[in-house]
Amino acid sequence: MDKKITTPITAEIASSLHAGDFVFITGTIYVARDAAHKRLMEVLERGEQLPIEIKDSTIYYMGPSPAREGRPIGSAGPTTASRMDKYAPTLLDLGEKAMIGKGKRTKDVLNAVIRNKAVYFAAIGGAGALLSKCIKKSEIVCYEDLGAEAIRKLEVEDFPVVVVADCEGNNLYETAILEYKED
Repeated sequence: MDKKITTPITAEIASSLHAGDFVFITGTIYVARDAAHKRLMEVLERGEQLPIEIKDSTIYYMGPSPAREGRPIGSAGPTTASRMDKYAPTLLDLGEKAMIGKGKRTKDVLNAVIRNKAVYFAAIGGAGALLSKCIKKSEIVCYEDLGAEAIRKLEVEDFPVVVVADCEGNNLYETAILEYKED
């Protein structure tokens, strides 16, 4: 089923999404990869406030290429989500509601998705140039020294994703295989 949603993604919105749904996201999302996630954890360990609003946030695991003239961002394809698995449960417990990446997640992350009424989306790998057309604005919010891994705030319009893991414990990577499995 195709659904259109607007950020921030609340527990109510996340609860309405089911593994296999095609979703178009409009609104504000953040971009952060491994190095930025590591810094976020260091901030928390020091007892300081995070540099982004984490409650009901969506974090896209992506490192963009440089923007071409007249565009806010370059190619913007997803990176492998499992690299953020050691950080994701903490951020979900702090209120993050959605993650966008590609690939499987650990049991700890999937349990945190369920526990926090959150959602894990996949974006299409290899389609970064097409995905970038849905990004209307991009600004670095912090960790500029990380270059492509700096945390960015994006304004997106009809950004296409598919629900992989929903808050009911359904996981598209597991259920989709069953459709093709021979008895």
